[in-house]
Amino acid sequence: SVETPASQKRESRLRKFRELHLKRNEARKLNQQEVVEEDKKRKLPSNWEAKKARLEWELAEDHKKKECAARGEDYHRVKLLDITADDAERWERKKKKKNPDTGFAGYAEAQFRQYQRLTKQIKPDLDNYEKQREECGEDFHPTPNSLIHGTHVPTKAGIDRMVEDLEKQIDKRSKYSRRRAYNDDADIDYINERNAKFNKKAERFYGKYAGEIKQNLERGTAV
Repeated sequence: SVETPASQKRESRLRKFRELHLKRNEARKLNQQEVVEEDKKRKLPSNWEAKKARLEWELAEDHKKKECAARGEDYHRVKLLDITADDAERWERKKKKKNPDTGFAGYAEAQFRQYQRLTKQIKPDLDNYEKQREECGEDFHPTPNSLIHGTHVPTKAGIDRMVEDLEKQIDKRSKYSRRRAYNDDADIDYINERNAKFNKKAERFYGKYAGEIKQNLERGTAV
């Protein structure tokens, strides 16, 4: 049978209608997916993107360190080869502006600065994180009814890291300026505490030049 122009026209319209129907369903699915993704992003913390970028950067840095260790190279030396003088100067200015060293202002501020320094040194171990989450199950996010006290056992690497940091703190404290102990056997060549400090500074800077003159004065043979 030969199709009439009217039937051909109707078939063409039906075909266009089916195509439009399929496109509408596809657009509806894509729109629904975008809504779901937007809802997920809205529920995430405000700094999620920055944290994600930071974690990805730390993982990439850790991978580079392992590659350098496998080749027997110093990671810090290899890294410095890719840094220009302008970048190094800009980062140094940014670091000083972000965390200026104001000196000792109080024990609370000193403790807070130490806390910031220690937290910046923490490197996330995602493998151990996933392992702990699987082992703890629902107790990984404890509630008031969870009984997890005393169940955590630190790893040997964590203990070694803590010991290493404590040794660094002890070594750093040993270099602090401190009040010197009084020596009863030392010669008394001062009239008060202020004069004693002045004499110590003079001895430190000029002692090796004036040693002979001082000995002559003490013996009474000075000219």
